[in-house]
Amino acid sequence: MAILPSSIAAQKKLFSIVIPCFNEQEVIGETLKRLIELTEAIPQYETELIFVDDGSRDQTAEILIRAAKEDSRVKVISFARNFGHQLAVTAGVDASSGDAVVLIDADLQDPPQVILEMIDKWEEGNDVVYATRIEREGESAFKKGAARWFYRLLNRLSDVPIPLDTGDFRLMSRPVIDNLKQMPERDRFIRGMVSWVGFKQVSLPYRRAPRFAGTSKYPLIKMIRFAADGILSFSTKPLQLSIVLGLIAACLAMIGIVLVLAQRLMTNNWVEGWSALMIAVLFIGGVQLLSVGILGEYVGRIYNEVKRRPLYIIESKVGFREEAPPST
Repeated sequence: MAILPSSIAAQKKLFSIVIPCFNEQEVIGETLKRLIELTEAIPQYETELIFVDDGSRDQTAEILIRAAKEDSRVKVISFARNFGHQLAVTAGVDASSGDAVVLIDADLQDPPQVILEMIDKWEEGNDVVYATRIEREGESAFKKGAARWFYRLLNRLSDVPIPLDTGDFRLMSRPVIDNLKQMPERDRFIRGMVSWVGFKQVSLPYRRAPRFAGTSKYPLIKMIRFAADGILSFSTKPLQLSIVLGLIAACLAMIGIVLVLAQRLMTNNWVEGWSALMIAVLFIGGVQLLSVGILGEYVGRIYNEVKRRPLYIIESKVGFREEAPPST
């Protein structure tokens, strides 16, 4: 049996952790501390912490850049403006070079210690280890209920099964990352894209913690938009809904015509008025507007795709040995 050179035999696997950040100055110091402690708990791996500053308007970027200058494991990507959470995740994934990559938010709601369990499952041969929330501390009943029903609705509509009660907190192997990087769509829903890629995927139950500090970066409007991206990116069933509504409107219109003719022929108490007419016009008009709106959402996504603009613009990178061009 050939003997490997000692430099190759002793080579450690590289492990990347991607952390998107937006206005997290209250928590980012603690996040850095806990993630550095985590890397020291796994000395058998080379580690890199890739922080992506998504156009923060506070001191987040400055804190991260200082940390990168003091610790070679810390790397920072700064966007030219706020491009959104999913594109910040994408930039971190594009810049990663690890044999495995973990996605985790900076707010510490996803405990970094769970990553140790993810690594164990990855070493068992799993390509994706996604964290499934069995408890969500510090969140309102409305947010918990909305999240629960959203995931179940998405699974009913989607052509690809997407795990219930999971976010972007997950570990992915290099083959998964390489295939994910070949998917350049603009309206991104990372957890759905990872499910679409396939490979061997396994769930890891965990309890989500409350935010360590700061406020949520996903208000109601952003949550609704994110939910729409998930549904429209992985299902054409909303378009089929337009057909169903059109058929219902046509059937009701036929029934209405029959009833009006019967009343006209069988009674002399014919009263001309606007009520029935207005009801019919408003109903059919509402169905048409809803159908056009659904169609417009899909057409808008096609428009964004054909423009072929870069997914994001990087202002600066700190801690990287080689500067890679931004993703297109």
